[in-house]
Amino acid sequence: MTALWTVAAMAEAMRARVDGVSAAGIAGLSIDSRTLGEGDAFFAIAGDNRDGHQFVEGALKAGAALAVVAADKRDSLPANGSYLVVDDVLDGLRDLAKAARARTGAKVIGVTGSVGKTSTKEALQLALSREGLTHASAASYNNHWGVPLSLARCPQAARFAVFEMGMNHAGEIGPLSRLVQPHVAIITTIAPVHLEYFRSVDEIADAKAEIFEGLVPGGAAILNRDNPQFARLTERARAANVGRVVSFGEGAAADARLIDCALQPASSTVRASIMGEDVAYKLGAPGRHLVLNSLAVLAAVKLCGADLALAALALADLKPASGRGTRIELRLPGGAALLIDESYNANPVSMRAALALLGQAALGPRGRRIAVLGDMLELGAEAEALHRGLVEPLVANDVDLVFCSGPAMRNLWQALPSERRGGYAEDSRGLEPQVLDAVRSGDAIMVKGSNGSKMAPIVTALQRNFARADAPEETSA
Repeated sequence: MTALWTVAAMAEAMRARVDGVSAAGIAGLSIDSRTLGEGDAFFAIAGDNRDGHQFVEGALKAGAALAVVAADKRDSLPANGSYLVVDDVLDGLRDLAKAARARTGAKVIGVTGSVGKTSTKEALQLALSREGLTHASAASYNNHWGVPLSLARCPQAARFAVFEMGMNHAGEIGPLSRLVQPHVAIITTIAPVHLEYFRSVDEIADAKAEIFEGLVPGGAAILNRDNPQFARLTERARAANVGRVVSFGEGAAADARLIDCALQPASSTVRASIMGEDVAYKLGAPGRHLVLNSLAVLAAVKLCGADLALAALALADLKPASGRGTRIELRLPGGAALLIDESYNANPVSMRAALALLGQAALGPRGRRIAVLGDMLELGAEAEALHRGLVEPLVANDVDLVFCSGPAMRNLWQALPSERRGGYAEDSRGLEPQVLDAVRSGDAIMVKGSNGSKMAPIVTALQRNFARADAPEETSA
């Protein structure tokens, strides 16, 4: 086993006291005692609801090499345990992340944006991995603990490293970017997301522009030229002394420009010009939004000095992340149906993109397009209008039936033409039996909502009730 960290290096970076540790090195870092691996270091972070110190004993019994614990909690823990003792565990993790950034020679890319952060990060990891060891944030670890954990996990030998940064308040991305110190910063797009905490989309753009604060001298920003906030972001980049601004989009002036694309139900083929170099490639996951973000991915690849052709070829293997467009075949009496799982999260832009995916889905005989939608949260005073505004993309994408749950989605339900109303409930639990009752062979069903609207259980119920199998790559129902 190659150690991720030696215990001595960890202790030095975190200014920690070594207490009862016999291991010389640790294999990985964990904050979850349920999923840690043999030889990991367990960080006992105190969260909003639970204190990680409650799980230290279980982590050590499960095979953790040591636990990183707070000095004021040490006396409440097993006396014979293996510990690195620090003043504050989260601060210790940040210190370890700083040490990881200082020791790596990797080209570092930071990704933010209102929509598409995780899929762009995943595509970058896939594209760059063909060139050399590439580290990336796990899942959507993009907040005040997720980013330092992801950075501290970066192997010293990595050639590339990709980190996702998220926020729902101003002032959150700046510290993350200063920790990561990216060579390249991508802002996928700016959209009316988290409006509950911002007075305008301009303020959202300014909050995302905080990613420029950590760029290394001479670093590059990759911005969406088709977005209305492009000029504002460019101005913020110049004010932050960003070395170079590279644009992507469909317009002729974009540095990474879409020439043409063909959208299929389960993939896309693309022709593009990436900073003067023409390239044709296949994307293994569907959606025009992924096509456009792939331009930013390939621009970052080129800026990092990696092989553009090799990276473009790798994108054929791109698959949707769990809950972000995963395609599942359901087995029903008389045939099959397609389930598109978009249940991870939702906002007005990602909702429209998901409805476009549903509109592209192929149907079986007598099949229907069915949207199962939960509330889009954190939209503030705009929530009613933004939910009612989904009528237009539902109609444009030939969605036959719409099932809605939640108080905000009642606004959409009331605005729907009567022939498109499938069912309504106050919450997803009440909606579930209505959806299960309605599905038949040949249908394509898309489930989406914000995390708080709890739409994932409907996906689980559909899979449980209609014995699932992975959907074929180029077919749906």
